[in-house]
Amino acid sequence: MSFNVLRNLKFLSLTGPKVKNLIKKHMHILIVEDELGIVQFLQQGLQEEGYKVTTANDGSKGFELTQEQKFDLILLDWMLPKINGLDLCKAIRIKDQITPIIFLTAKDTVQETIEGLKAGANDYIKKPFSFEELVERIKVHFRNRKGTEVLSLGTIKMDLSKHIVLKSDEEIALTQREFELLTYLIKNKGKVCTRNQIFERCLGN
Repeated sequence: MSFNVLRNLKFLSLTGPKVKNLIKKHMHILIVEDELGIVQFLQQGLQEEGYKVTTANDGSKGFELTQEQKFDLILLDWMLPKINGLDLCKAIRIKDQITPIIFLTAKDTVQETIEGLKAGANDYIKKPFSFEELVERIKVHFRNRKGTEVLSLGTIKMDLSKHIVLKSDEEIALTQREFELLTYLIKNKGKVCTRNQIFERCLGN
């Protein structure tokens, strides 16, 4: 099914910024933050960078979202209503040890940093922070994760770091365009992906 859809998409012309933003557009970031101004600032900035963004304004809603869907990275405030960020991080890590979590917080003592890392956070950035620095940290975590990520669908396996696709242990030669589209399809396995949906999600402005 995935290869049939892929062949149907060969007519699409991908050039310039569309190619550069293709992978970003299916990178999904969850922001759990109760300060509306920060949420709006981050959401707008990250969407302009090409990422898909979902937000939650308390720890309970944030936990609920992590149980309902998969995210590629989580930005987590420490001081949250209902469930604080430290406890939320621990709760997420019970079932998910992979998704990068970055704490956004005014807490900056050595002990608090250690507590956050012990709870399962991958990184820690102090408020107020530079948006440019945050974006670069996000990119680093995506690069690190990509370096070890292998996707699979039936007999198809994809090594994202080596840019290799195997079907029944035989390597398949794909163009960069096809490789990126197949990555999107496998990350959305179990869902019906029509041609229009893929065009809108991957190539729409």
